[in-house]
Amino acid sequence: MGDIQKKTYHVTTFGCQMNEHDSEILAGMLEENGYVKGKDRKNSDVVILNTCSVRENADKRFFGTLGQLKKTKEARPEYTVCVCGCMMQQQHIIDTIKQKYPWVDIIFGTHNMHEFPKLLESVMSERKKITDVWGEAGDIVEGLPAKRLYKHKSFVNIMYGCNNFCTYCIVPYTRGRERSRAPEDIIAEVRDLVADGVREITLLGQNVNSYKGRSRSAENEKIWDFADLIYALNEIEDLERIRFMTSHPKDLSDKLIQAYADCDKLCNYIHLPVQSGSSRILREMNRKYTKEHYLELIGKIKKVAPDITISTDIIVGFPGETEEDFEETLDLVKKVEYDSAFTFLYSIRKGTPAASYENQIPEDIKHERFNRLVELINSISAVKNKAYEGRVEKVLVEGESKTNKKTLTGRTEGFKPVNFEGSKDLIGRTVKVRITEGKTFSLFGEVITDGPKTE
Repeated sequence: MGDIQKKTYHVTTFGCQMNEHDSEILAGMLEENGYVKGKDRKNSDVVILNTCSVRENADKRFFGTLGQLKKTKEARPEYTVCVCGCMMQQQHIIDTIKQKYPWVDIIFGTHNMHEFPKLLESVMSERKKITDVWGEAGDIVEGLPAKRLYKHKSFVNIMYGCNNFCTYCIVPYTRGRERSRAPEDIIAEVRDLVADGVREITLLGQNVNSYKGRSRSAENEKIWDFADLIYALNEIEDLERIRFMTSHPKDLSDKLIQAYADCDKLCNYIHLPVQSGSSRILREMNRKYTKEHYLELIGKIKKVAPDITISTDIIVGFPGETEEDFEETLDLVKKVEYDSAFTFLYSIRKGTPAASYENQIPEDIKHERFNRLVELINSISAVKNKAYEGRVEKVLVEGESKTNKKTLTGRTEGFKPVNFEGSKDLIGRTVKVRITEGKTFSLFGEVITDGPKTE
């Protein structure tokens, strides 16, 4: 392929695990076409910014990063700047880029990611700018290569899109309607990943609980639900851990809850976004469950899996949220006792129903409530992590700690980060670690070669 063999690329990802996995696929397609990963954005030949439109902060970071590329483009006209992802599914974003950031070469969206190599080839050969964003998704494209971030763990998309239309969320407009992959394709992908050294998979979907995969088997043309898929994947030899993101409370079935008792590879962890503890606000958000229903689900989960680790998403300052509504959220957090939570200040997303709601909450009130919520969550996390001291946990070692090269880091089955000293040859392996200290955000421990089974 001539000089393409020498070309380098760099991908910057904003947003969720879906975006992270999309970036792995973009990298995989580039490497299949002879590119190699560059050290950084400035010194690479092709730069991709994969965007997220869920939070305002991601928007600001994207435009800030894009602005930094102008000087490099002016110095090196052959420097190719590509932007993609959820933000590109919004016409006002595309218009802004064309007007204020004319050095961008390729704009493409979430539905035609598989076309990226063709788009890049056209730009390279004709030195023209391309905008190619599909308004609707076509058929699911199977078999795309991926350059995994980790050798031993991997994301696996099981479905795309969202049908929920929560009033604050732009995702249904950027990712399209729900489309589920065939179960055979998912199982085959996981088997291939395991054969390549993967020990942990995370199943991805905007709402994995609504997965409806049509089997292609002539003898068994049934529709699989998400629990069916979990039970099938649990049978794959040498796979150690199954996780999933994200789970919607309105579709969480008793059958899936029972899988925590029946499937030994399903990690003892669930991320169950609640968003608010006020049933009134939940109704305004179009979440389709109440505070009472959510707490009932938590009770069912804890009955089946008493030691389960639970995390959540909470939005502070949704339009019309009163102090009483916020107190309901604090009450729910106390009742559930989350191990951790992703907390967000409500931000207006253009194109969503909530953007036009009256009674937008002043920023100072949002921040005051946010600080109270975070303080409560952190205090609960600190107590729960402290209780791990003395326990032995199985930890899948992910790599070196970002803050201390002498320390390794990994996660327990319950997704708790653990830091400990050990040799680099442990990376990718599951080891027993005795927890010596539990802090607010992480655990510290020491590797043991022999000892009691994980509690």
